[in-house]
Amino acid sequence: MRRRPHVALIIDTLGVYGRRILRGINHYLFSHLPWSIYLDPYHRLKDSPPRWLTGWHGDGIICRSITPGSVERLRKLKIPIVNLNDSFTDLDLPTIRSDDHAIGRLAADHLLERGFRCFAFCGFAASAWSRRRQEGFAAALQQRGEWCGAYESPWGGGSRYCPGEQEYEKISRWLASLPQPLGVLACNDERGHHVLDACQRIGATVPDEVAVLGVDDDDLLCSLCRPPLSSVVPNPERIGYEAAALLDRLMAGAKPPRQEILIEPLGVTSRQSTDVLALGDPDLAAAVRCIREHACEGITVSELLKHVPLSRSILERRFRQYLGHSPQAEIWAVQLKRVKQLLAETDLSLEQIATLTGYKHPEYMNVVFKRLTGQTPGRYRRLVKG
Repeated sequence: MRRRPHVALIIDTLGVYGRRILRGINHYLFSHLPWSIYLDPYHRLKDSPPRWLTGWHGDGIICRSITPGSVERLRKLKIPIVNLNDSFTDLDLPTIRSDDHAIGRLAADHLLERGFRCFAFCGFAASAWSRRRQEGFAAALQQRGEWCGAYESPWGGGSRYCPGEQEYEKISRWLASLPQPLGVLACNDERGHHVLDACQRIGATVPDEVAVLGVDDDDLLCSLCRPPLSSVVPNPERIGYEAAALLDRLMAGAKPPRQEILIEPLGVTSRQSTDVLALGDPDLAAAVRCIREHACEGITVSELLKHVPLSRSILERRFRQYLGHSPQAEIWAVQLKRVKQLLAETDLSLEQIATLTGYKHPEYMNVVFKRLTGQTPGRYRRLVKG
């Protein structure tokens, strides 16, 4: 009988992100040879790797709690290690993490789609993942909106960070100094909660005056916010799956990859905190609303003109002025979002998905999907579903 590899999972299980990583690892093991797993269910992200690892005789480790000071202690075990920590760079270990720049870009697109032209970021200082999200957000907004700066303060590093009253006051004063309407990206859902609280303190209406977007899509936390918080959806299940697959290869003698493996986000869960069109043009807002309600029913630009009192040339000009693209591009964007959701969350055939998203022919859907994403629908489905 083949001996099961002994694998330690040093992963924070107190937060939803870590639990989703474990779900991805479990998904991988469901269809591969099993491991004998060592898991500390009470381990916290800010903790150093547990002391029991020093005398542990195992075959591999998947770890989120690696710090620069603990790397050498782990290397002395002389077994494969897959690093899932996103707070430190240059640890010289095989690493898999969320593509934080892509998260920032996706957030920018979400707020731009809602017509915002002034933007800010609220993050945590000295946290590499927060800085990368800010960089991606700001880069995507270049020449598309007004950058109003960022607010940062130290992060405690735990699964939950609760700021003191002084911190809330600082965030409130910062928000009050910025122009409105304003779109704010918070580096994670906890930070989004802080920003929403600050909006209440200064009397800013959400989402009409300040729209707030978080990251991680912690459904319970986002639902507890007032109003409920929209959030970028990362793919920690995929991170867990890829980490398990990589560790299996390393334990079998494969060489570690030279570069980090980056996992793109899945999309945005839109809730009330960004449910607005800040366009300042009622006819254009009506056109955009019509597209978002009927794009997946196959609406065309000609049909759209029956719902708004504008000529085609004026409609085209206002779309490009306010949104930076054409009405047809807006239709494709809404359809693309729905196609991606159905590919990721269902096993429907491409023919069925085409019908549900307003395409008369699946072949045309495939052409548009590849033009907009650079990959076929089938490849996208395989990547997001593992």
